[in-house]
Amino acid sequence: MTQLTEKAPTTAMVLAAGFGRRMRPLTDQTPKPLLSVAGKPLIEHVLERLQGVGIQRVVINLGHLGHMIRDYLGNGNRWGLDIQYSVEQEDRPFETAGGILNAMPLLGEGPFFVVNGDVWCDFDLSQWVARSLPKECPGRLLMVPNPPHNPEGDFGIENGLLSGTAKPRYTFAGISWLRPEVLTRYPKMRECFGLGEVFTFNEDKLQADLYTGDWCDVGTPERLENLHYRLSAEN
Repeated sequence: MTQLTEKAPTTAMVLAAGFGRRMRPLTDQTPKPLLSVAGKPLIEHVLERLQGVGIQRVVINLGHLGHMIRDYLGNGNRWGLDIQYSVEQEDRPFETAGGILNAMPLLGEGPFFVVNGDVWCDFDLSQWVARSLPKECPGRLLMVPNPPHNPEGDFGIENGLLSGTAKPRYTFAGISWLRPEVLTRYPKMRECFGLGEVFTFNEDKLQADLYTGDWCDVGTPERLENLHYRLSAEN
């Protein structure tokens, strides 16, 4: 029996509302997504990759120093994108899942990509586009080998699906393809909550792919510096 699938999304959400406390003092005056890596802000690398796989509209949630992100990116014309903004309280961000739920009126009714604004990854999203997303599947997550700062990992993968019990465990890469229902039908949804608990609730339903290529959670000044020098050397 042929699985029902649908076209790849043309909308994406970039999560950019965090405080970036571990990046201080760099983030005292600059939001983390605007920190420069190899000559351009982190979030600009993200936007270029999204535009390259056919994304047309991007929703960005704003919190800490969010006005600076809006001032820099504008309406997105420079990247051939339509950028819209979901503004959160700077002193009380909604966390990852809450931020997406708050932005749902802008995201629309169809599936969308979600990418952390402080993650560098050279994964080619066109691989996901080529495979489509089965209609009965609530979403797909990208997993990576565990970095030193998350040695225990987040979830395992079993038969291509996310698992809370399978070994080995891997780290969520901060890149996903989600249906709105994965959040709107979550029974414990509230103003502020994280994606981790939503993923746990949907174990054995969400698809999960392991990626062993270049990935970096730019969470500290040291990681930012290492990534900058590595990418600059490659260019």
